[in-house]
Amino acid sequence: LAGPARQLVVSLGAIAANGLLQLALVLFVVFFLYRDGAALSGALYTAARKLGGDLGEEMLDKASGTVVGVMLGIVGTAAAQATVAMLGFLIAGVPGALILGCATLFLSMIPIGPPLIWGGAAAWLYGQGDTGWAVFMVLYGLFVISSIDNFVKPILIARGAGLSILLITLGVLGGVLVFGFIGIFLGPVLLALGHMLLNRWLREEPSA
Repeated sequence: LAGPARQLVVSLGAIAANGLLQLALVLFVVFFLYRDGAALSGALYTAARKLGGDLGEEMLDKASGTVVGVMLGIVGTAAAQATVAMLGFLIAGVPGALILGCATLFLSMIPIGPPLIWGGAAAWLYGQGDTGWAVFMVLYGLFVISSIDNFVKPILIARGAGLSILLITLGVLGGVLVFGFIGIFLGPVLLALGHMLLNRWLREEPSA
């Protein structure tokens, strides 16, 4: 078993090192974006205005609003999942409900995050002999905690971005399937811009 175990440790170490490197690169870039944010924003709007006039500025505003709406949806959904998860832990008598709720808040940013918390709580309850509460925790986690992501996130993103829930849902799901995690942002932005261009094209009257 030494060879496979060594290979597994090396693979996990490479994944962790790659993640840390990407995180360091993101923080490095974000520092300069925040430091020169005003100048970059002005240059971006100037370029959009030169390339597309009023339409360029409208597209830039739409992309910005959609990204902000997606962020509000992610954070708002995480807060909602953390709140209902903490209530479930308190009802089931799981110790450290506040800490587990905070962990749910952070792990809600990834798709399989919350089941790791409430699944572990259900396993702990089962190990303590509380089979009924363990079953309650599993059902509560499946139909309450994890289901919030399917309803609250599209509503919050649609309200923040000013788009229909159908477009937001299709944008998020399609973006994740095509682009991965970054598709949560790219999918709604592309659909929002396409929807805006289509509406503008339909409103234009044919010239004489």
